[in-house]
Amino acid sequence: MFRPSHESLLIQNAEIDRLELPRIQDDDELEALKASGALLPIVAGETLRFDPRLDPSRRFCRPWTRDFVQDLAQAYFNRFHEQIQVNSAVRTVKVQKKLRRHNRNAAPADGDTASSHLAGLTVDLQRRGMTQDQIRWMEHYLFYMKALGLVEPEEERGQWVFHIMVSSHYQNWRETQDIVPMERPADSNAITADSRGQ
Repeated sequence: MFRPSHESLLIQNAEIDRLELPRIQDDDELEALKASGALLPIVAGETLRFDPRLDPSRRFCRPWTRDFVQDLAQAYFNRFHEQIQVNSAVRTVKVQKKLRRHNRNAAPADGDTASSHLAGLTVDLQRRGMTQDQIRWMEHYLFYMKALGLVEPEEERGQWVFHIMVSSHYQNWRETQDIVPMERPADSNAITADSRGQ
């Protein structure tokens, strides 16, 4: 559904430019952004795990991207009782250049089609191993978010991941939502998704 394209890379970089975010050059710049709180850790738990090959120093992203990942992981867990796996998050230009040497499909480290991982907006979520139902569920979830202008997703074939850039607009949109658990004890005063007409 979300075929990688030149246009998609331009959209991702336009969001980075709109926010005037830096493309993180090296580990020193990465650590400074962590220390300032501009990048936050993605936290593994019941609903989410990491590819063990992902360096712990790069399990970070922008605050709104982390919110998106946590919300998606919770919704996916509620539906399938399985975890989402994060394969990649923030990268530095140095890491991206190294990646390009052995992955011809990797985005450039500079220019107007540079990888959006370099600004900490983007995560790659494991697609390999999902059932057709799970893939369709993910595609529908992302289609809705893309229609709202909140994400720019790609389904990468070489790495079999959902590559998802999250717009900062997600933060404001999220604050307007009534996030209610889909399963809760019977309660005459309980608010459900159905009773809200959603």
